Amino acid sequence: MNWNKYAFLIAILLQLVSCVEVDKNKSDLVTNNKESATTLPYFNSAIFTPEWDKGNHKIPEFSFRNQNGELVNNETFVGKIYVADFFFTICPGICPKLTKNMGMLQAAYQDDPDIKLLSHSVMPWNDTVDKLNVYAKQNGVKLPQWHLVTGDTEAIYDIARNGYFADEDFTKTQKPSNFIHTENFILVDKQGYIRGVYNGTLPLEVKRLMRHIEILKKEL
Repeated sequence: MNWNKYAFLIAILLQLVSCVEVDKNKSDLVTNNKESATTLPYFNSAIFTPEWDKGNHKIPEFSFRNQNGELVNNETFVGKIYVADFFFTICPGICPKLTKNMGMLQAAYQDDPDIKLLSHSVMPWNDTVDKLNVYAKQNGVKLPQWHLVTGDTEAIYDIARNGYFADEDFTKTQKPSNFIHTENFILVDKQGYIRGVYNGTLPLEVKRLMRHIEILKKEL
């Protein structure tokens, strides 16, 4: 038996194990550094490039009606952190997932008056105040935290595209007649700046969003 050969193979195996452990530790370090971030970037355009200087794009002025027929505008969210999305009540696809995951946020922050939720109907010609009211009751949507809003079609589509950058197809085609259908959750800070974008159909993304909300809560 060639013991020198076996000793050499054992040494190689031990070195490989050591390298894997070092790489794992590096990976853990990167993950931990990301999780311990103390600030979030700003997003100032539809390409969603993170920028670390003070934002230069704020959500523009808007005025809609919620599921109780109450006026909802920028003043509703002054000094509040909020999450916005876009849906419609008869949507059979992604909207039920969006509503379910917004419900997760509502449950998590039901006792925090500084966290709000804002869901815009992209089919306002169908989604009247009365229909939003029924939808809210069916899905456990509660005021004053979670507003489902409807209003002028042009106004909703304009703020979706130029305010929240929520219409990726419009960014590519520039066709205003296109129907808006997006899975994005948009995180807006207390000053009205966009600070994060997430896939609202994925629970893991919602949990990441919640971590980022906690970071924003610590900002002055």
